[in-house]
Amino acid sequence: MNVSKDIIYIGANDKDIDLFESQYIVPNGISYNSYLIKDEKIAIMDTIDKRKTEEWFKNLENALEGRNPDYLVVSHLEPDHSYNIQNIIEKYPNIKIVSTKKSFEFIPQFFNTLDIDNRKIEVGEGDILDLGKHKLQFIMAPMVHWPEVMMEYEQTEKILFSADGFGKFGSLDVDEEWDCEARRYYFNIVGKYGMQVQSVLKKAATLEIKKICPLHGPILSENLEHYINLYDIWSSYKPETEGVFIACSSIYGNTMEAAQNLKCLLEENGQKVELADLSREDFAECVENAFRYSKIVLASATYNMGMFTSMERFLHELKNKNYQNRTIGLIENGTWAPNAGKCMKEILSQMKNIQIIEPMVTIKSTLDEASRKQLKSLADELLK
Repeated sequence: MNVSKDIIYIGANDKDIDLFESQYIVPNGISYNSYLIKDEKIAIMDTIDKRKTEEWFKNLENALEGRNPDYLVVSHLEPDHSYNIQNIIEKYPNIKIVSTKKSFEFIPQFFNTLDIDNRKIEVGEGDILDLGKHKLQFIMAPMVHWPEVMMEYEQTEKILFSADGFGKFGSLDVDEEWDCEARRYYFNIVGKYGMQVQSVLKKAATLEIKKICPLHGPILSENLEHYINLYDIWSSYKPETEGVFIACSSIYGNTMEAAQNLKCLLEENGQKVELADLSREDFAECVENAFRYSKIVLASATYNMGMFTSMERFLHELKNKNYQNRTIGLIENGTWAPNAGKCMKEILSQMKNIQIIEPMVTIKSTLDEASRKQLKSLADELLK
């Protein structure tokens, strides 16, 4: 697959992987993207994961057509992109490694027998690697989402090699909407580092970009404003969709019944609502939806005088992802000592710009007349 006449895709799809990063469900697999720029000098743009080493080398050799590569550009040292650094050096001993100072600090941690000193080319912000007709301009992107990350802008064809930025779950042969799986990928993997993403977007705004080549997911070549705008919204921690996400952590179904009642009350008044069972649904998608919607309702049973386990995990995950700028309603349940609401508030108080709306709905085992009135009042406040 060609990105252009001189830039060739040499990556691979992985449709057999069970969990990406050993935690994220990927029903449509993942792609490990790598590219080859052929010019007077030849540059390999990142390697790929151990799982697809054989396929990657076959793609590389076919694209090289008997020539030897001059450079391996290492944008990101995470093993799904860097596993084959030592293998490529063993196969092409004269190759030079181009990367950041921080990368060269980390490489010995992954390849402790590799002698890198005589082949490394350390680059910084704005440096240029001249391949002939093609020229790579280096853009530092620390903490998007590791500290050594850089991106590359190919000046001639105006292509941005964006590392993990603009990536998505799913193999390249799957026909699916970009937004959903890119959003789930962003908030769960990159989302903590919105400030750093904003910094890179400001740099990208000074460039004329015709294509974006990420390390996961499809090459983006049309309607780039759409993708860049979404990244701006996501990294600014602004809601993308007006509506309510109800995240429910129920043990026997009574807390879920209250959440379903609230969903009906809101939908009857034209509100867009999404309801998730935190104990059973894809957790990464729940995190995604918490960031996506303008308002969220947390509904939890009390358990061991705290929140139920799936709610506790969910809130800690949101805190770790730098969750902020949202309006939140609360529903708690408990037979003898409802305490989930207090515990939810304690974690929420550690997040930025969170508005908790009243009333907090308190259920004692099952909905009764008093808690139904509270639920109606909460719906009215959410609809304002």
